[in-house]
Amino acid sequence: MMLLERFFNFSGNHTDFRTELLAGITTFASMVYIITVNPGILSGFAVNTPLWNGIFVATCLSAALGTLAAGLLSNKPLALAPGMGINTYFALVAVSVSAMLGISYLESYQACLSIIILEGALFLLLTLLHIREKIVDTIPECIRVAIAPAIGLFIMKIALTSNVTLFSEKGGPFYMGSDFFGAITVGYAAEGMGSAFPKMYLSVASMLTGFFAMAALYCRRVTGSIPLGMAAAAGVYWIGAPFIGETPFKALETASWVPPVSDFLDTTFFRFDFATFFRIGWDSALILIITFCLVDLFDTVGTLIGTSSKTNLLREKHNMNRAMLSDALATVGGGLAGTSTVTTFAETNSGIAAGGRTGLTAIVVAVLFLLCSFLSPLAVLIPAPATSAVLLFVGILMFAELKKINFSDMQDFAPAMVMIAAMPVFGSVGHAIGLGIISFAAIRLCLGKWREVSWMIYGAGILFIIKFFFTF
Repeated sequence: MMLLERFFNFSGNHTDFRTELLAGITTFASMVYIITVNPGILSGFAVNTPLWNGIFVATCLSAALGTLAAGLLSNKPLALAPGMGINTYFALVAVSVSAMLGISYLESYQACLSIIILEGALFLLLTLLHIREKIVDTIPECIRVAIAPAIGLFIMKIALTSNVTLFSEKGGPFYMGSDFFGAITVGYAAEGMGSAFPKMYLSVASMLTGFFAMAALYCRRVTGSIPLGMAAAAGVYWIGAPFIGETPFKALETASWVPPVSDFLDTTFFRFDFATFFRIGWDSALILIITFCLVDLFDTVGTLIGTSSKTNLLREKHNMNRAMLSDALATVGGGLAGTSTVTTFAETNSGIAAGGRTGLTAIVVAVLFLLCSFLSPLAVLIPAPATSAVLLFVGILMFAELKKINFSDMQDFAPAMVMIAAMPVFGSVGHAIGLGIISFAAIRLCLGKWREVSWMIYGAGILFIIKFFFTF
């Protein structure tokens, strides 16, 4: 224990082993959905096919190794995994390349892994040259302080929408936000959702129970308020499950505890194909690489800035650079393993809110992801409403940074609020920051204050304009 104390500097970071352990479990529980969602998106929801199995193992390994690197190199509670949003874009690119070249989706997927490897290599170069660090320094203060609230709003949207997704004979998807709370009456919601309504009803009750428990325990300064609230939400769901015809632990009866390693080796591991990828043309290939690089750059920078108020990451330049180095290495490793871009997750903030301050939190997350390749049935036992409660509560905590925004100065206030509003709508941290940067530069140009804007911001703004309006 003394060795851990010295390595992670618990006393200097005002934490202890128990808090770091709970924070790691909290972070993992809030992002464990990625181990099934990511393979679903990237395989076209072809569950239990060789490609799905391969991506499942790649997701677990890349998340584990990327998070482990972040914890050891930066000593910060950062969690990495294949990013949401950009994985959907990657799947769409793979579909387009498949149609363009007349090849199967599997062949196209393997070819498109080249994008991830080259993007990660470019990231690695930018990091080693400290260019990514300089980009962070040039981000305007109004944008920088608004990133945390924007991410908070983004993950609150996830909590009320895609984190709990239901289907029935009436169609779908059905979400808590729009289809339950947004319904005119409960009866109208029940009629619209059909057989999915009982599960939705229980999901909402479970989420609210967990959320209220977290808020009350947090107000009373109870250590571990988030995992305790999550346990309350899970308990309500497990108790109610039999009443809607579900057996929450039935999956364990037929579960396979052996990772599908053969599918992983056959479909994704080191299966990238540069030759096939560049058949789309060097110009198209270059545009795709730059696009992925740009989005991932600002996704990562945005998330790191969003965590900095509690972890002092912005003030510790060497740790910021090491965190970015971990992200670049994880992206290259993810591409080699066979998954889309690996990035720092916004759900990192759930562990920070639970008290995580050091790399030990990250190492706990990494170990749990690694175990998931063997214990995947246990991971799926955590009901989605329990993680929705965490995301909703953590999103609210992140709004504390709003007080740092100068609401009386429209030239700062407008770009910040545009970015905050855009993030949950766009579903991308990077794209929302891009719109904020464009707004910041454009307003100052209109005011004749063009000298106040860094050339890097102008460059980033131009790249985002090209991305938004001129890439097809």
